[in-house]
Amino acid sequence: MRHRVAGNKLSRPTAHRMSMLRTAVTDFLRNESIRTTEAKAREVRRMAEKVITRGKGGTLHDRRMAAALLRDRKVLRKLFDDIAPRYESRPGGYTRMVKLGPRKGDAAPMAILELMP
Repeated sequence: MRHRVAGNKLSRPTAHRMSMLRTAVTDFLRNESIRTTEAKAREVRRMAEKVITRGKGGTLHDRRMAAALLRDRKVLRKLFDDIAPRYESRPGGYTRMVKLGPRKGDAAPMAILELMP
């Protein structure tokens, strides 16, 4: 039984998966949009929603927890100064996933993950 088991392994070892997702979340927050497979987009969305909620807190602890996830200090600054205040009155649901259809090479389902306006 898989009760309360969240997340997708994405056919990768833990260290590779976490590194890939941290980089994807950092790139997502830097560009405010990312084009990837649907499975990766779902995992990136989970992590990005949590880090944006941390950004809304604004405490030193929240900043350090977000810094542990994000790869770039400029993106961390952008998160706390630009992105989090934009969603101050929103209780969640900061991202939107638009499905694109299959990728040409291997028919993997693709999606665009973007921040809500």
